Amino acid sequence: MQEHEKSLYSLLIMGALIAVAKVLASDDPITPRLFISRVILGSFVSVIAGAVLIQIPEASPLAIQGLGAALGIAGYQAVEMWLRRRAAGKKNGSVTNDPE
Repeated sequence: MQEHEKSLYSLLIMGALIAVAKVLASDDPITPRLFISRVILGSFVSVIAGAVLIQIPEASPLAIQGLGAALGIAGYQAVEMWLRRRAAGKKNGSVTNDPE
């Protein structure tokens, strides 16, 4: 397995573990839908850290994994909040993205 494949898989696993921990630590009732969606979202958000390699090709794997963990925690919540706002806007019949 090549180095970039190892980085990708480690970021996916790390993001999934962060998402599992967040589901277990939250007060929300754990449903299969919630569990699976948060694991998928956490995994893919942490993989975004791999985009750093485009800007800084010589970045160390540890730095990439650290950034992946940060994005897996903070980025995951930002994406989830954005999706909830979009869903709430569609339920209210809002055509624009304005919060007014």
